[in-house]
Amino acid sequence: MSGELTQSVIKRIIRQVGLECAAQGQTLSETLVAFMVKAVVLDPRNDFNMDRILTENDMQDLIQLCVTRLLDTTNPSLSTIKMQVYFDMNYANRDDLLSEQERVLEGKLAPVVRAITEAGKKEERENMYQKIVTYVLMRSGLGSPTDIEAVREVTAALQSVFPQTEMITFISLSKKDKEQQLKDLAMLVTGIRLYNKQCQKGGSGIDDLPAILNEAIPSATQTVDERLDSCQLLAHQYTALLESMQEDPHRNSQLSTFKLKEALFNVRQYESFLSILLSDAIANAREVESLGVQVEATMMVLKNTMQDKTSIESKDVFPLFMELSKLWTGFQDAKLLLSFLTNMTDNLQQFLEIQSQLFPEEMLTSFLEGVTVKSDEERIKETMGTRVNVSDFKNQEWLFPETTDNFDELLIQYHSFCAHSIGVKGLTVVGNPAIGILKHKEKCYVFSSKEAAYVFAQDPDKFIQLNVEKAKEYPELIQLLDLHHQFEYLVPHAQARNAKRCSIKPLPKRDNGTQTDTHILPPTIVRSYEWNEWELRRKAIKLANLRRKLTHAMQTDLSHMRRENFTQVYLPKDVGTQTKRDNSSNVPKPQIFLQGLRGGSSPTTHMVAVDLTRPLDET
Repeated sequence: MSGELTQSVIKRIIRQVGLECAAQGQTLSETLVAFMVKAVVLDPRNDFNMDRILTENDMQDLIQLCVTRLLDTTNPSLSTIKMQVYFDMNYANRDDLLSEQERVLEGKLAPVVRAITEAGKKEERENMYQKIVTYVLMRSGLGSPTDIEAVREVTAALQSVFPQTEMITFISLSKKDKEQQLKDLAMLVTGIRLYNKQCQKGGSGIDDLPAILNEAIPSATQTVDERLDSCQLLAHQYTALLESMQEDPHRNSQLSTFKLKEALFNVRQYESFLSILLSDAIANAREVESLGVQVEATMMVLKNTMQDKTSIESKDVFPLFMELSKLWTGFQDAKLLLSFLTNMTDNLQQFLEIQSQLFPEEMLTSFLEGVTVKSDEERIKETMGTRVNVSDFKNQEWLFPETTDNFDELLIQYHSFCAHSIGVKGLTVVGNPAIGILKHKEKCYVFSSKEAAYVFAQDPDKFIQLNVEKAKEYPELIQLLDLHHQFEYLVPHAQARNAKRCSIKPLPKRDNGTQTDTHILPPTIVRSYEWNEWELRRKAIKLANLRRKLTHAMQTDLSHMRRENFTQVYLPKDVGTQTKRDNSSNVPKPQIFLQGLRGGSSPTTHMVAVDLTRPLDET
């Protein structure tokens, strides 16, 4: 294979390892499996010959070794590798995280923007203003389009800066100008709503982000800080136990089965990741504090500008509203980053649970009896009075604080761990730059003691190679100590044992891509232009014929009452109707008298009816 496995063989091995782990109930990511395959091949103890084609038996042995290591859940080394893979796949710095969030937001807004900028039909244009209101709400993130109160506030604020009478001008703009104006309107409306909330005249759906962040960030920072202190204590205790094992053979035989080195590398990696998250949390807290001061100052300027004034020039307040919107976006970004850091911290905690399983507190306390535990700060303090004598070295360059500019910003190899202790003792002991920083082949190294610095400086390449061999034995050290460059052109193990064969580094290769815009400037082609006079004649005849054409329509029994229907649903609004009224009527009281019913002299009765009923207007 000329020193490397072919791509097809590697894929086959990774796929087979993943299937066998899944059959055992462990579903693992392809990235983790691929890393483990590489780690097993690099480990010289497995004695894989990479400069020849692997036989079927070799591949089966490789697969079995990978499966065994991936299923050994009691090994802190596997937990560390899983932690590294998780962090690499999920961690993003502030800029990358916000860029991804902006990309997701643009994706959600794309259908609304398209509906606004590409509206062609009359019906679509009539609904365009309502779509702009929806866009402003979604862009600002201050409320939901289903919140009627928030919709009313946005509509009122939008009408104050962009009345519906300006829709004709908006429609005539190009698509690019429309998109830019939409963003500007969203910022203006957001600033107006924030100002109204400050004046207690609105603010539906707007959370008090400064207050929320000022309460949540210290709590999250304290959590990270406490976990960092806890894992640092474990690292100091494991380091002390490992040092005592090297000094006491009896203790070495007693603790050799507990995989203390793997446990130390596990907590050191956890410490490294927590330090990154803590640094991001502190930077986030400073950003929120700065934003709070700027928002308060902008609000004060706005109040002074708008106080007791019935009309104000737009040029005086529009920039302030937009600035307020930008600052509030900073609060939203800080909230997103805080949520991300909290989730990362909680998820990383699971990779440290193996420590309590391997070393219960009572057991660890018993092991530490009679052992002096030193913190990193104490180790540095013990060596503050010693430094390397430059005159003892003729061909080595040493750097010191008083003779080197930007001394604290130097990039130290192995994440500032002692370059001598890693390969010789297998320990990650913090180095002290005050002893002296060795600059060898444009790279800087620190040491935990003056003696270690002298020994390393005698033959730096030898100890650097020892560190590489230690990383082959413990693959989690590749990321912990940032040794990726050491393995970029790794010489196969079989070649290293054969001194007669020269090791040839493969040519460096990488994939690059470039892209050029097809049309940088807007197109100036007039699509309606026609140079052919016969084509123009044909079009003219066609238009002349159209003037003599009539449109006929007919309808059959089957197509009767069938047509395309459209409905438009408007947001509900408060409307009152009165369907009842009070009314009354009156009728005259009849007063009719009969005369001649009695007392008459004749045998025949002559009766006369007298109607004395009075009209209603006389009663």
